[in-house]
Amino acid sequence: MGLTFVPDPVAVRTPATSANLGPGFDSLGLALTLYDDLTARVTGDGFRVTVVGQGAGELPEDAEHLVIRAMLATFDELGERPPGLHVECVNRIPQARGLGSSSAAIVGGVQLARALVVGGTELIDDAAALRIAARMEGHPDNVAPCLLGGFTVAWTEGSGARAVRLLPAEGVRPTVFVPSERGYTASARAALPSEVPHRDAAFNAGRAALLTHALTSDPSMLFPATEDRLHQAYRSAGMPGTASLVAALRSVGVAAVVSGAGPTVLALSEVPGDFHPGAEWRGEVLGVDADGAVVKGGMVEHAERGPVAAGRTS
Repeated sequence: MGLTFVPDPVAVRTPATSANLGPGFDSLGLALTLYDDLTARVTGDGFRVTVVGQGAGELPEDAEHLVIRAMLATFDELGERPPGLHVECVNRIPQARGLGSSSAAIVGGVQLARALVVGGTELIDDAAALRIAARMEGHPDNVAPCLLGGFTVAWTEGSGARAVRLLPAEGVRPTVFVPSERGYTASARAALPSEVPHRDAAFNAGRAALLTHALTSDPSMLFPATEDRLHQAYRSAGMPGTASLVAALRSVGVAAVVSGAGPTVLALSEVPGDFHPGAEWRGEVLGVDADGAVVKGGMVEHAERGPVAAGRTS
């Protein structure tokens, strides 16, 4: 018996995310109050995408678009593809800046596919949605907060990606500094060594644990908790402006880190009002998104999440 597709369009809002957060390489992530809005409907034939905003005129407008690819991967998990799809994207998350634009597209596609199928939530729950998204992205640190909202700790085991969601403490209000230039995860990863000293790994393990405490209970500890020895220094030669801004912010006591693979810089503590990053940087104060990728219309509502799938801890 085949799937039943809903007749009406469905929409999803996907948040920007910042991953790593300093010491939490490939594991920690934060959802931010900057959003892409995606709408999709099943059509009779073919795959078409309309893009407004970030990436307009650059991104594919057919089945090669990342949202469509994520939708098709999800439909394949469900066992049947629709004859056609029309997707409309209103993009506000900057492309290739370290704010999770690809994760927002992937998670949005997974959520849209679930919503377009009657009973899609039961057939693919949040845990399975996370696994599909992480498999496409290659690692779970951005897709987890995008799907779940809040501050997430993500990891991969035999069955695939898993995550727990934690609620940040009151007063955590991130600031992002976004440059006009782009950066790419693949080139940033190529700068990383295949091995690191044991003392550096131990240093980061302690700081990542401290960061979890700082973000959820004691923001006064954010400055020491955001120190890193695993990835930022190795990437600095390829992003000298980013490295300089992180250093300048930290020199005045701001808990600043590279956002994801960069080049955006994320500040997790208050930035002094007289701090000027330079004309090439656009600063924006954001909140922490608490809800993740929310679908309006269709059949998807987040179920109560247990720790086996995607835990929600308060």
